[in-house]
Amino acid sequence: MLLQKELGVVENSYYEASTRRPTAAAALTGAVKADVCVIGGGYAGVSAALELADRGMSVVLLEAQRIGWGASGRNGGQVIVGFGADGECAIEKQFPPEEARRAWDVSVEAVQLLRERIARYAIECNWQDGFLSLAVKPRKTRELQRWAEHVCRTYGYATQWLSRPEVRSRVDSERFDSGVFDAQCGHLHPLKYCLGLAEAAQRVGVRVFENSPTLRIERGHSALAKTAQGEVSCDFLVLAGNVYLAEYGGDIAPEVSRRIMPVGTYIVATEPMDRERADSLMRGRPAASDTNFVLDYFRLTDDHRLLFGAGDSYSAKTPRNLIEKIRANLLRVFPQLADLDIPYAWGGFVDITMNKAPDFGRLDPNIYYLQGFSGHGIAMAGMAGKLAAEAIAGQAERFDLFSRIHHHGFPGGALMRTPALVLGTLYYRLRDLL
Repeated sequence: MLLQKELGVVENSYYEASTRRPTAAAALTGAVKADVCVIGGGYAGVSAALELADRGMSVVLLEAQRIGWGASGRNGGQVIVGFGADGECAIEKQFPPEEARRAWDVSVEAVQLLRERIARYAIECNWQDGFLSLAVKPRKTRELQRWAEHVCRTYGYATQWLSRPEVRSRVDSERFDSGVFDAQCGHLHPLKYCLGLAEAAQRVGVRVFENSPTLRIERGHSALAKTAQGEVSCDFLVLAGNVYLAEYGGDIAPEVSRRIMPVGTYIVATEPMDRERADSLMRGRPAASDTNFVLDYFRLTDDHRLLFGAGDSYSAKTPRNLIEKIRANLLRVFPQLADLDIPYAWGGFVDITMNKAPDFGRLDPNIYYLQGFSGHGIAMAGMAGKLAAEAIAGQAERFDLFSRIHHHGFPGGALMRTPALVLGTLYYRLRDLL
């Protein structure tokens, strides 16, 4: 497993330490049949399985490791609408205004769906309302204001503009020049949410097999997914493994895997603070992110720790002195936290597309894929699973809307895409400094 070996800090996760996992599901052995086989036990795969089983279909889910092992159990926990400014721009360039609006509305529904599922399935995942987008300098303020005005004018999506003093009243930091507050978005414990969804899926009949990497698929009227010790024959197949589909003995979907790029993202968690200190650090306890290309993001946990993410790696290698580097970013935002130790640091891979828009589609009429969430996966990946389920059940209009987004592969193939992206990232890092 190349990605697991190269990403050195993967085990010391606050999320794993603060979660009680259920006993591992058995690995697949022998031959089984199902209406649908889902490959991937993250948000997209579990969501698709849950929706399909809720519609009365027999569903098998294959996970190469454990449920939530990949990005769904390692991310920053921020639940946000849209696709990021780049993704929205790509969609608006390709679609007429009414279809771009429909895509945006699906992203808003994605957040609503997540909230509804937390309530419906009583998922204990420490949900907290509120998200702040923060600009670090006047040029970034102008860009952020243009974005906020655009989504309000174009999509009817209202946010609250915050001046520098207003940001300062919410975040105890001198770093930020302005901000936008979104009350509909928020944050949660991502691993607890993923495990809660999987438990709900199993309650409605989804058969889950962990430690069962899919080594190859066979296409045809009846599709086949093969593991080391078993196989699943099915009418429909949903590929929801993202960057990990190519990691277990062969790329099972090479025609789409070249369109996404693994990006390492890294997070630390401080030791706990007392409640009063945490409350004064971020009033109302929203999640927050700056708007730089290589961004900092942070939030408070239910047990009064600061989670701080920084230092994305576009080279698929863990940066040296990871904790020290992230600590330097953290103290640039909150110098008053210099006395706190950092007992947890971990990383994982998210998948990005060239244009930052999501990438959904079909390889064959009965084989669906969901990928390319580009940092917006907690809500949108769950929605993607619902869209795939709708399409398999015969209502493909919304899935097909997203499948019409045009995507390019990363230039240079597997050998050259990483160094090319590293050079591109360096350019944007330099722009952030201006």
